[in-house]
Amino acid sequence: MLRQIVGQAKKHPSLIPLFVFIGAGGTGAALYVLRLALFNPDVSWDRKNNPEPWNKLGPNDQYKFYSVNVDYSKLKKEGPDF
Repeated sequence: MLRQIVGQAKKHPSLIPLFVFIGAGGTGAALYVLRLALFNPDVSWDRKNNPEPWNKLGPNDQYKFYSVNVDYSKLKKEGPDF
């Protein structure tokens, strides 16, 4: 398959940016799914030692990918401890 892509790129050089952007988009999507699977508090890989990882998050833990105007270091806990 890679040989076919290289052959098409040699015949039609205008397809090279298309291959680059499609490859970069696929790589970015795969890395984002990997980040969600490893660092999201909603996913529990170890149910014996940590069955509810979302309860161990403090108010100053940032788990969002992008935060616009929130400084997580200054937040205080409003709810009860579980």
